[in-house]
Amino acid sequence: MGLCLWVRMGERACALPGGAAAGVVAGRAVYHCAMNPDPVQHASRLRIVLVGTQHPGNIGSAARALKTMGLARLVLVAPEKAPNAESSALAAGADDVLEAAVTYPDLAAAVADCGLVLGCTARSRRVQLEELLPREAAARAVAEAVGGAEVALVFGRERTGLENAELQLCHAAVHIPANPGYSSLNLAAAVQVLAYELRLALLEATVPTAPAEPRDPPASHEHMEGLFGHLAETLEQIDFHKGRAPESAMRKLRRLFLRARLDQREVRLLHGILADAQRMAMLAGRR
Repeated sequence: MGLCLWVRMGERACALPGGAAAGVVAGRAVYHCAMNPDPVQHASRLRIVLVGTQHPGNIGSAARALKTMGLARLVLVAPEKAPNAESSALAAGADDVLEAAVTYPDLAAAVADCGLVLGCTARSRRVQLEELLPREAAARAVAEAVGGAEVALVFGRERTGLENAELQLCHAAVHIPANPGYSSLNLAAAVQVLAYELRLALLEATVPTAPAEPRDPPASHEHMEGLFGHLAETLEQIDFHKGRAPESAMRKLRRLFLRARLDQREVRLLHGILADAQRMAMLAGRR
């Protein structure tokens, strides 16, 4: 993609390579490229999810952070208090984002249709997830959105963040490298950091010049949870754990399959393999 420079000065303008125009206004250069795709179409597949928000004002501030970066999908999971007048005041004109926010009872329901779920959290050794910097996370999120997948960036409670069970639902963790001597970051400020990186990634996104190899739609969170349930059931039936607690093995298997970024056809194939394993275990038990 070529660079198109639009420089305006007074009322004069001239054409530049790549389909842009040039002029000058107050000696300031303005960059524009007609070849850039409209980022809005991809932004519609990106959602910011706030889990268990404790202060309604932070919901309004998050809505403002989204709107300033061209994002519009705000999802709330079991907030302690519903958005109120304080939320609206701190939204500062982003009332449309605030009013369109959808509320869910739990995180699993909020991300059920998502192909990629990224959890924004401080570093933790309790849940081993791939860790991404905000710019890496935004690039991956936008790439998935451009490919047609629904994407969620998840933020936890102001005081305690995301719980372990909630992090287990994520494909990777996002860590903002704040000052280690003072790493306390307000929820809305953290949302603004990620929203800014998403905006940059959206502006840089391009439509592929050659058609990609046909592939089935990516497996959603709901598809993957169904697979994990079937896998856990099958491992019990074939006595895989041999008396050991199954949690550790399932955590590792979850990470493995989430990292693989399966499509729907691959999930169906794995269900078929597990069903055959269950059938063979049943036959063996009858002998």
